[in-house]
Amino acid sequence: MEKFLVTLPLTGEYLTTVRLTTGGLCSLVGFDVDTAEDFKVCVTESLLILKRNGFLTADIEFSIGEELGCLVVGKTAGGEVAESFEDEISRALLTALLGDVEIVKEGDKVTRIAFKG
Repeated sequence: MEKFLVTLPLTGEYLTTVRLTTGGLCSLVGFDVDTAEDFKVCVTESLLILKRNGFLTADIEFSIGEELGCLVVGKTAGGEVAESFEDEISRALLTALLGDVEIVKEGDKVTRIAFKG
């Protein structure tokens, strides 16, 4: 199994770059176009959840093998916490697209999200 780790600021420009990178990794494991798009959506939504929970940066670790695994972890706190219904929608979307999603909270704050495709 190979690992690919990226640390990035949670800003719009970097989210676009992550989507492109995720698409390339999906291609490596042989995902079809629809599955790759679902996985890219899940990565983006996970990062948006961390951003809404006040993180300014995040680590993304991809595990590449027979499956593609993704772990996103909030790193630098200090951003604005935006309590909204959007987190619930994002969580529902992750579960609907991938089924098995692990969301870890510290207090009321989501700190890490893990899933496989």
